[in-house]
Amino acid sequence: GIFKSMPLKQPFRGLVLSPNGSESVSPADAVILEEFGLSVIDCSWARLSEIPFKQMRAGHHRLLPFLVAANTVNYGKPSKLSCAEAAAATLYICGRVDAAKAVLVEFGWGMEFIRL
Repeated sequence: GIFKSMPLKQPFRGLVLSPNGSESVSPADAVILEEFGLSVIDCSWARLSEIPFKQMRAGHHRLLPFLVAANTVNYGKPSKLSCAEAAAATLYICGRVDAAKAVLVEFGWGMEFIRL
């Protein structure tokens, strides 16, 4: 698969999609993405208080810009993206459009996310 799980304390120097970011993902992040990769935090954002962020200090923490979800649970809701949507959005913003589509093609709603 495209994604793999990582232990919390594993060193990681890539982009980390996180509410602890102080800036949004931008095309300027393409260099970091290409060299070190991308990490997403797989959790419901309603349960962020349970996430041990102190164990995830490594990497370049980023926020996503305003985006609207296409997934079946949160269709049309702003900022309620699935991990696949978040990862694909980051890839797309960083110029990796084909990679973003490769992530999204696995879902019936995937191409709708790009359209939105």
